[in-house]
Amino acid sequence: MAAMTTHKRNQRHATSPSRTYPWPLLLIAAPAAIAVWSGWVGLGSMCGFGPVNLLPGVGGGFHLNTAITLPVGVESYGTYALFAWLAMKDLGDRTRDFARKSAIGALVLGCLGQIAYHLMAASGWTRAPWFVVMLVSCLPVVTVYFAATLTHLILGDCRAVASAAEVTTDEAVEVILAVTPDATPAATPEVTLAPPVQVTPEPVSGQVPEVTSSEVSGPPAVTVPAAPQVRARRKVAARPPRISDADLKREVKAEFDADPSVSVNAAAKNLNRSRDRVRPLLEQVRREAHVSPIAARRQS
Repeated sequence: MAAMTTHKRNQRHATSPSRTYPWPLLLIAAPAAIAVWSGWVGLGSMCGFGPVNLLPGVGGGFHLNTAITLPVGVESYGTYALFAWLAMKDLGDRTRDFARKSAIGALVLGCLGQIAYHLMAASGWTRAPWFVVMLVSCLPVVTVYFAATLTHLILGDCRAVASAAEVTTDEAVEVILAVTPDATPAATPEVTLAPPVQVTPEPVSGQVPEVTSSEVSGPPAVTVPAAPQVRARRKVAARPPRISDADLKREVKAEFDADPSVSVNAAAKNLNRSRDRVRPLLEQVRREAHVSPIAARRQS
């Protein structure tokens, strides 16, 4: 029994996907977070960030060292942008491109902040230069702006995906309703069978009695309407292939030589050509033969 249980457990682990535990990341990130935190807090202290009473006049107030806003804001946004860039699905190209650029920008900014603090701390400075103070003081505002922009882009893509899914579902329902026949069965007509005809034998008297239609009760005869007659279309004679005027003139001249009094209609009908093409050619042949139509008719 124990061997069977062990076999089933091994088979289940073999068929299930491998699990990935994030404990190596936690082990690596813990010392890095301490170093980054101390660097940002030290840089903030050199740039004027320090203890501030956030609730003055309310009891003893609420004091907070604003230097912690730098590591919380900058590093948290970098992680958020990195997650949107690499892990989020159904994001548009614009949103993913913004997340990628801002994540790389947050990484570079964090590196510059650490470099600036350690250089000044190693040099024995207690206050940062004015341009460093100016740049560091803008970091919270820039971080809020980038985080709000990325959030709006992600929400917009999610709404677009949801709308597209609803439209696809509605179209699928319409297609199903269009191609599905009516599920309601048609009413079956009731058929009433006529009672059987009973024929009473009579004594044979030399003649067989005739049974009239009035004596036989049954359903009335059903008259089937005749099928409509379909008239065949008249076949149109196919026109011969189009030829050049010179070839057509030779055919018209042959008709003229056979009958000098031939008319335009007769020549066109014999040659199966249009009268508009035959008329000028026949007139040209008559002019060359010096024969007018009236004279040709008189000769005939």
